[in-house]
Parts: sequence; C-alpha cells; structure tokens
Amino acid sequence: MSKLTGNLIKLRALEPEDLEFLYHIENNEAYWEVSSTQTPYSRYLLKQYLENSHLDIYEAKQLRFAIENKQHNIVGMIDLFDFSPQHLRAGIGVLIDQTHQQKGYATEAIKLLNNYAFSSLNLRQLYANIATDNKNSIQLFEKLGYQNVGVRKDWIFSDGKFKDVAFYQLIHP
Repeated sequence: MSKLTGNLIKLRALEPEDLEFLYHIENNEAYWEVSSTQTPYSRYLLKQYLENSHLDIYEAKQLRFAIENKQHNIVGMIDLFDFSPQHLRAGIGVLIDQTHQQKGYATEAIKLLNNYAFSSLNLRQLYANIATDNKNSIQLFEKLGYQNVGVRKDWIFSDGKFKDVAFYQLIHP
C-alpha cells in the first residue's frame, strides 16, 4: 500500500481536471480566513497554478495534494507550506469541503501527510496555525499529537474583528 493511501482516502497530485474543484474552494469566501485569501481567483490563474504544480517541494517550498475518497471524488486538499529544508520543518494546512466534513477524511489525510513528511522528506517537525475559535481544528490536531506551544494575539483580522491564532507543533522523535 502506498504511503499516501489510507482506508478512507488517498492523497494525490493535483491534475488539470481538478480546476473546477480548486476554483470552487479558492473562491468560497467561507474558506478565506484559513487561507489568508482576500480576493477571488480566476480560472486562468488557477490553471497556471495547476500547470506549475509539478514543481519539486525543494523548488516551490510547498506541496499540495488533492484528498480523494474511495469513490474517486475530491473532498478537500492538504498541503505543506513554508518548507524549510535547512530547519527540517514545514507548515501543514488541511481543508475539507463543507459537504464532506465529519467523515474522518481530515484525520486520515493529516496522518498520511505526517508519515510522508517524516519518512520521505525527513522533516523533524510540522506546525499548524489555527484560529482559537476553530474548535474542530484544534480538537483534530490535538487528537493527532500536535501540541499548542503558544498563541499569537490579534493575529488575523476577519469579519471586522481581530482573532487570536494558536501555534501547534508536532515534533518527530
């Protein structure tokens, strides 16, 4: 079994056929807070992104996977970002489309990506930035062993107010 395949989902590279899903996700204002997006993306720009998504993580400093369920439907995306080969760390972000949440997909996707990052990329640590009012994500990452190591006060401005962001780390022994 592949390191990127679990019981519920598999992580796979983005394909040109994923354009409409990517367009839906990137232009859904409900997700903008977690992605730090402020403006919509055009299909043209997203098509260019997909054409360059083959770049190596060492070159692009990020790596994004589609999360595909057993019915071969894309249910979300997960990525490594801010990759630092010098410090052996990367940020991790996961997004499951609202229609597919609470089915275990995010849990399995994070487990698979953790394993891949530690065993294939030889990273020492992963981190996640989570708004303190995002209780579901906090519970998810804590369940998977991530530890809250601090809070950034008034870190993001969303819906007319500032929000604190918790910084979570998972350090590989």
